[in-house]
Amino acid sequence: MPNNSSITEFLLLAFADTRELELLHFALLLGIYLAALLGNGLILSAVACHHRLHTPMYFFLLNLALLDLGCISTTLPKAMANALWDTRAISYQGCAAQVFLFIFLMSAEYSLLTAMAYYRYVAICKPLHYGSLLGSRACAQMAAAAWGSGFLNAVLHTANTFSLPLSHSNAVDQFFCEIPHILKLSCSDAYLREVGALVFSVSLGCGCFVFIVVSYVHIFRAVLRMPSEQGRHKAFSKCLPHLAVISLYFSTAMIAYLKPPSISSPSLDLVVALLYSVVPPAVNPLIYSMRNQELKNAVRKLFPYILLKHP
Repeated sequence: MPNNSSITEFLLLAFADTRELELLHFALLLGIYLAALLGNGLILSAVACHHRLHTPMYFFLLNLALLDLGCISTTLPKAMANALWDTRAISYQGCAAQVFLFIFLMSAEYSLLTAMAYYRYVAICKPLHYGSLLGSRACAQMAAAAWGSGFLNAVLHTANTFSLPLSHSNAVDQFFCEIPHILKLSCSDAYLREVGALVFSVSLGCGCFVFIVVSYVHIFRAVLRMPSEQGRHKAFSKCLPHLAVISLYFSTAMIAYLKPPSISSPSLDLVVALLYSVVPPAVNPLIYSMRNQELKNAVRKLFPYILLKHP
């Protein structure tokens, strides 16, 4: 039976059984990936190039766009290449790198979303303390804490997962290297150590989610006290989509990492993985720019600048 020293590659889940459906899935994934690259790339360029957008809100948005680009680029390109070339293989080192980068970026993004909820709470509920609580130094420290916590979380889970003896198979029933499916390949009770680490990380995630929900409850209470109906509508139209995306991300990630094996199936696991790993990076640019006239104006100003630089 194979173990860590004999396994040189893993086999990922194929999207379809026929070549035609594989190519259709490739085209769909390519469209989603290009949309995510374009949306997040425009946000990065707009915030970096326009000094009027050098504020705490857009600083967090720039970091979110970076994390979204990294996250979707960790999983989709390999899945698209496998679909295009009709293969399922990923090297052992490639799988370990994918696990590390995915956990790093997703953990950092969730921490950043928590910081962004705090920013909205201060901006709406404590506007008189905005300057003292959300200065440039405080924002940089919160962003650094998000990236740092993601890195430490990734080191912990990657080291735990790939120190396990693997003997059942090298077939991962997912389109990327996802920890719960790698743990299924373990032949040792040592996998319980990583399960414990996952439960600990998810518990911290639950704490962050409770903080986000409580922050938005205070925000909604403050919004309801606004005298202007137009102001209330504008605030709700901005906050509700953000909370919806965060809830989708958190709930599907919890299902992916904590669901019992008895209710696991390849189709369910695939849908859940797409919902928390692909959908948020693709839709976040729309959610955060759809109602933001200042950001849309900055994006429009980019196109003449690009044309002048590249005649």
